[in-house]
Amino acid sequence: MKTIAVVGLDLAKSVFQIHAIDADGKVVVRRQLRRGEVLKFFGILSPCLVGMEACASAHHWARELVARGHEVRLMPPAYVKPYVKRGKTDAADAEAIAEAATRPTMRFVAIKTVDQQAVLMLHKTRDLLARIEALRVERGAPF
Repeated sequence: MKTIAVVGLDLAKSVFQIHAIDADGKVVVRRQLRRGEVLKFFGILSPCLVGMEACASAHHWARELVARGHEVRLMPPAYVKPYVKRGKTDAADAEAIAEAATRPTMRFVAIKTVDQQAVLMLHKTRDLLARIEALRVERGAPF
């Protein structure tokens, strides 16, 4: 098997899709992984570039993969979308993520720590409660 240089990882609830290419851009692996298989797969894989769309769970997976020696790049989903060649499937998304991760002009999102994510959660919760209170006052209805 050829050495994997770039992996596009499409995250989901239970079944993740990977699209791995070598240094020449040829597809080496294209398959699904269950949640429990992801860390095992990347644990035996030699260090490579892993691209993912940025979301709350992507930061968790990024921290786990960096701990295993991989270089992780998170990208906003809107920046990955132009690289999707065909219909909206997990396999097509993983391929687009792998392609986008290698682009020199792509903008990446910094990987957040657990503490940074916790603070963001508090801010979002506070904002939600403030909006609910504003609606309650506006309508004069008790909640």
